[in-house]
Order: sequence, then C-alpha cells, then structure tokens
Amino acid sequence: MSAAPHPLAGGVIGTWIKLPAIESVQIAAHAGFGFVVIDQEHAPLDVRTAYELVTVADALGVLPLVRVADGRPSGVQRLLDAGAAGVLVPHVDTVDQARDAVSAVRFPPVGRRGAGGTSRAGRWGLRSREEYLASGAHSLCIPQIESREAAGNAGAIAALDGVDALFVGAADIGLDVGTPPSATEVTDLCARARTAAHEAGKPCGAATASATGARALLADGFDFVVVGNDTSMLAEAAVATVAGVRNGGTP
Repeated sequence: MSAAPHPLAGGVIGTWIKLPAIESVQIAAHAGFGFVVIDQEHAPLDVRTAYELVTVADALGVLPLVRVADGRPSGVQRLLDAGAAGVLVPHVDTVDQARDAVSAVRFPPVGRRGAGGTSRAGRWGLRSREEYLASGAHSLCIPQIESREAAGNAGAIAALDGVDALFVGAADIGLDVGTPPSATEVTDLCARARTAAHEAGKPCGAATASATGARALLADGFDFVVVGNDTSMLAEAAVATVAGVRNGGTP
C-alpha cells in the first residue's frame, strides 16, 4: 500500500485566520482554500476561540493548523487536543529548539506530549487509547524559519524525525538581516531553507499577501503557500467599495 500524500504537498494554498469569528473559516472553506492557519502569534485569539475555529474548519474539510504564540508544550498540547491538525512554531532558530517543538507535538517515547484522551482529539474518551495515541503520529510539526541563523540550520532542522515541514518567514528574516523582505539576501536565505527542506524530503511553505505573490512562490518551488488573511481581505474590500461609490474606484 502506498503512503498517503503529504497534506501540505502539491501546491496547496491556505490563508491566515485572525478574526475570532467562525464565519472567517466558513468563507475560507467556501472559497476553496485547502487549509487555514489560525494565528495566535499575531492575533488576539485565545484557546477557546482557536478550538471553535479548528472545529469548524475540520467539519468543512479544511485542514486546521494553528500558529502558536510560542513553542511552550502546554499551549501546543491544548491545541492538538482541541483537534488541530498541526502547529506552526515561530522563531525556531536551532536544532535544539526544533527538538523541543517535536517533543511538544509527539507522545512518548518520541516526545513529551501528555495523554488527553477525553479531549476532542480523543472524541471525549470514545476513542480507544491506542487509536488516540496513533492519531498523534499524524499531528504536523512545522518549525518556522525566520532568521539568518535558522536558514543556516534549516537542513539539520528539516532532517529531524518528527519535523513534517518547514515554513519560511521572509518578513522576519528581513527584520533579522535589516533589509526589506524582497531584498536579494532574504530571497537567497528563503531559497536555502526551501532547498534544505526538499533535500530532507520535507515540504516547505511560505506566505504572501496576493495571488500574484502566491503564483510566484509556487513557481519557485514552494510546496504550500499562505495567501493573505481574513482581516486584510475585509479591509481591502471595504476600501475598494467606498472608493467605488465615492470616486469611481480610485482609493
């Protein structure tokens, strides 16, 4: 029997969810996004809200990922027990930090995630212990590469057992090196991380604000792309609507 395809391979596109509203996830699903990333790092979303957004995404057949605020095991565990398909862990610069992320996601003996079989992930105790623990092997651990140091360590990070993909953050790499995200140095570091992920047999993703940017990233060889976010899409549509009424479409 052939292995199941990686859920983040093949050019799948997703979007950030920053609003505490299930409608954002519903709209993303109806629009055709393959996954959503519920953003706890740069949006004020608490665990209960993330739980509700994950549940809606899962019910609509959209892969629910969560970008956690940090890699603390307690936060990661609660989101995985809420039913998140995986987590993006910000600012993983070193192999040791990547090991910590893996440990937070995986059950023993691979990691240190605690058993919570009475959670949603365990169907509130209706899943057998064996089924619940086996499901944890499919939880996605995705370190974010967001600095020059991280890009240099990307190969070793991607090669770790338990790391399922890398996600490259060009904006933060730009902040780290002191240049705009479009600068050659940043794009070279992103390309280095992408190549390292592929050499380890892992997908690599990135983010962009537009469909044009997403097409470019996919053409460059990124396997999955996060395009825009619910708040910016709403803001841009609002500005365009007002401009269209007041001055014929000129913002």
